Amino acid sequence: MFLSSEGYRESLRAMSPRVFVDGEQIDSVADAPMLAPGVNAVGLTYDFALEPAYRNLMVATQHTSGREVNRMLHLNRTPQDLINKLEAVRLLCREGGCVQRYLNHDGFNALYQVTHQMAADGDNEPHDRFVNYLHKVQGEDLTVGIAMTDGKGDRSLHPHQQWNADAYVHIKERRADGIVIRGAKAIVTGAPYMHEFLVMPCRNMNEADADYAVCCAVPADAEGITIAARPAGTPGKVAAKFSGRYGQSTGVVMFDDVFVPYERVFLDGPQGDQWRYSHHLTRTYATHHRHSCIGARAGFGDLLIGAGVLMSQANGLDVETTPHLRDRMVELIKTVEGFYACGVAASVYGFQDPSGVYQPDGVFANVGKLLLATQIYDMHRLAHEVSGGLIVTLPGPDEDHNPATAGDLSSMLQTREDVPHEKRMAVARLMEDLTASDEAGWYSVISLHGGGSPEAMKREIYRYYPIEDRVEVVKKLLDRNVLAEDGKDISRDRQPGRCCPVGCQVPETPELAFDPDAPTLIPSSQKPAAE
Repeated sequence: MFLSSEGYRESLRAMSPRVFVDGEQIDSVADAPMLAPGVNAVGLTYDFALEPAYRNLMVATQHTSGREVNRMLHLNRTPQDLINKLEAVRLLCREGGCVQRYLNHDGFNALYQVTHQMAADGDNEPHDRFVNYLHKVQGEDLTVGIAMTDGKGDRSLHPHQQWNADAYVHIKERRADGIVIRGAKAIVTGAPYMHEFLVMPCRNMNEADADYAVCCAVPADAEGITIAARPAGTPGKVAAKFSGRYGQSTGVVMFDDVFVPYERVFLDGPQGDQWRYSHHLTRTYATHHRHSCIGARAGFGDLLIGAGVLMSQANGLDVETTPHLRDRMVELIKTVEGFYACGVAASVYGFQDPSGVYQPDGVFANVGKLLLATQIYDMHRLAHEVSGGLIVTLPGPDEDHNPATAGDLSSMLQTREDVPHEKRMAVARLMEDLTASDEAGWYSVISLHGGGSPEAMKREIYRYYPIEDRVEVVKKLLDRNVLAEDGKDISRDRQPGRCCPVGCQVPETPELAFDPDAPTLIPSSQKPAAE
């Protein structure tokens, strides 16, 4: 079943989650003006899947069921799946900024891999439970929020050492038919308008932390759940040309003794020492998610590039014939396509793990995410340089209708005869909304810290990178072991898993299949925007 955006809204109206936004309780998240931009953004993932032009990107066949499903709910099986997911996320996010639902995809791929590993180790039940749940979500075309980041309390302490046990979501009680969880997830993307939450551990757990190593699925309106959230975007603000239409809410999700039946429990720390899989789950999810983030911010970059050209033209300048503007635009393009190329490389050089899921290459995925995390500020700066100061000094839109000022503003601030004043003002306010507003600040912070801090990405890059191979190259060139001391080789860290979960292997060039009967895949960056 494929829902439309209106079908998605109707499904939300059938639910009754306990949601508060800015201190106000929300009766219907589908109809609340403060959440409308977020609902609109997620709705794009539904409507685009119904568009024939986007079908190759937005629809895939699930191998465990043989059914066609939304790309945001699909398990990757080939490099082409990864490329299609990356392109789909970029396409969606250049329309809606951040469509949020791709986190659902990232969590499902990681959890399938981990529960498959658990089955290979002799515990089949979690994998069977998850596959049943996966088919339910795909069949009903649901949207599942990732509830991963805990409050964490004193970050120098492990979960079991916290003076406040609720600093991390944990298993409080075990019953014959399920578990009871308690605690709060501090940053949940799109929390108010999700159908379900996938509760996941946010860090590696040790044996003493076993009660905190829990992964389960919970309906958003389950008894005991309270969501305290921010508005999505800036609804109702006339000058917010973009964020008034599309945005993202984030929320704190509090689990106050929430019962979860065992068929929805996929990781139960103390049960059979399942806590041992928490690290595998968090790292695998991080790799999938950082790969998706590359596509998302490339879509945002498309918006900046387009707005930068329009703003320059509205100012009476031609980017192509104005050297300093052309240079800035090339710099912006280089930045966006540079980190996006890492996403493409991560797709091509990924690997298929024993579960059959195709995972992005860890080095390229983390390098691409690190680049976008730190260069988002450069993207804003470049957009500012080509736009000029009008984007933050322009009087508010109320002056457009003020009889005392509107006429003079219209005549005195117009530049080109063929560009009406109101068009120039609209582009300027759009650029302000994208780069110099509360929403722009949100994009900066979420780009920097979303999916893990830059330090986490640096750690993963170093972990995945085959440094020992590079050392061997130099040693062969020198023809002697110049760095050996007392007969001990410093290149000793060669254990399986250093480079990737399947161990170090002889590198092979990826084989890229070509089907002359298949339609050519046009990158999202080269496609016209949706109407």
